[in-house]
Amino acid sequence: MNEAQPVSWSTPVAGLFAVAGGGLLLVAAAILAKDGPSRLLVGIGAVAVLAMAALAVRQRPRLTMIPGSKPRLVVGTLTGPKDYPLDRIDRIRMVSYRRIGRKSAMLEIDVRHNDAERLLIFGRWDLGTNPHDVYDALVVNGFASVTSD
Repeated sequence: MNEAQPVSWSTPVAGLFAVAGGGLLLVAAAILAKDGPSRLLVGIGAVAVLAMAALAVRQRPRLTMIPGSKPRLVVGTLTGPKDYPLDRIDRIRMVSYRRIGRKSAMLEIDVRHNDAERLLIFGRWDLGTNPHDVYDALVVNGFASVTSD
C-alpha cells in the first residue's frame, strides 16, 4: 500500500524576510534617533518585530498533516513539534472573526494535550495560505468532517 506524503503549512519565507528586514530598519532608526524617548520606543518596537520573526522561524512548519495508517497532525510550537494522533483531535472547524473591519477566516482545532483540552487557532499568517484550503485538505484526508457550524 502506498502511503500518502505529509503536507506542511507555514509562514512564507518571503514574509519572514520582510518582517526581519523591517525589524532591522527599526534598529537602524533607533540608533539614529536624536532623543532618548524616541530611541527607547523605536528600540522596543524593533525588538518586538525581530522577536515575532524569530518566533515564526522557530515554529516552522506550523502545521503538518501526516495521513496514512496512523494519521496525525504535527503542530510547530515554541517548545518544539507536538504530535496529535487522530484519537486526540476532538474537532476541526472553520470560523470567521471580525478584525480591523473585515472578516478573517481561522482554522480552529480542539485537541487533548496531556490531560487538558487545548484550542489551536491558525490564520493565514500561520499557514501561508487560505485556511479554507487547509481545512479542505484535512477533510479530504479524513481529519475533519464537513459540518454546518
